[in-house]
Amino acid sequence: MIKHLLLLVSMQLCLLLSVSANDYLASPENAQVYFISPHDGATVETAFSVKFGLKGMGVAPAGTMREHTGHHHLLINMDINDIDMNQSLPATEQIKHFGGGQTEAVIELTPGTYTLQLLLGNYAHVPHDKPVLSDKITVKVE
Repeated sequence: MIKHLLLLVSMQLCLLLSVSANDYLASPENAQVYFISPHDGATVETAFSVKFGLKGMGVAPAGTMREHTGHHHLLINMDINDIDMNQSLPATEQIKHFGGGQTEAVIELTPGTYTLQLLLGNYAHVPHDKPVLSDKITVKVE
């Protein structure tokens, strides 16, 4: 009897959380993520500072379920069409996570030309419904 009761309560809690989680997937119409630095076409050293800007939403660490918030992901040499926007973003060499709510970081890349793009993720690293995606910039690392 107790097992059945616990199972029922667990199932109801999961349903409640899944419904609530959908509220945190939407992005406001005016949301915008962008690079403060470097600028498009910049030449940088192998270790360089990247500063992220965000308008129309707030920054919150991963795991924080707060409406209209998210955290930054830096896409390096990625085609946005290769990303499943309905799944949690994987942490890879091409997808850098800033789940602590960071708004800047020092990135290290080997010499070459790279494209960089920012994508905001919700509390679970899932892009918002209407992804909040920056313009792609190009940097030359020397």
